[in-house]
Amino acid sequence: MPEQTVRQQRHAERRRRILDAARDRADADGWSAVTTRHLAASIGYTQPVLYGHFPGGKPEIMLAVALEGFVELTRRCRAALGDRRGREAVEAVAVAYLDFAGEHPAVYEAMFQQPIGTRFASEDTVPDLRAGFDVLAAAVGDDGDGSATEVFWGALHGISLLERAERMRVEARPWRVAQLGTRFAAPRG
Repeated sequence: MPEQTVRQQRHAERRRRILDAARDRADADGWSAVTTRHLAASIGYTQPVLYGHFPGGKPEIMLAVALEGFVELTRRCRAALGDRRGREAVEAVAVAYLDFAGEHPAVYEAMFQQPIGTRFASEDTVPDLRAGFDVLAAAVGDDGDGSATEVFWGALHGISLLERAERMRVEARPWRVAQLGTRFAAPRG
């Protein structure tokens, strides 16, 4: 194997280890517990090595985790959507979204609650974020200005946060998802 390829592979492996360590620590103790010092120690690298991969430090690591999360969330929602339309589409995508948020709380937090320095709903929105929005729009049949998608997304986000905070009963999720299906699959005028 050429030296350049070996070097690139090592670089990618170290980067992956850093991101995995950040996710693990954030899942266990929250993002406030994720520090470059802790990450370097937990994976056996020095802080300069860590900064060699992520010159922006923790904010850059959180952004990378968030962007990976958007790719995964979009993939799951797209798979749930499939060829479905109407109420079935809305409900399938809602379940996929809420399941992702519940299964990956630290990633979800990085995506939507931590400052990651990326903009939504603008011309320079990162394509991975746009793709996630587009799949939600497809689920609700929003071919307008995106307002219906924003309301659907807001409902999903609120449900996910309230369930995690135990302010909503998780066992009542099927009823809430059915309500979303009824409201968002209805014709809009």
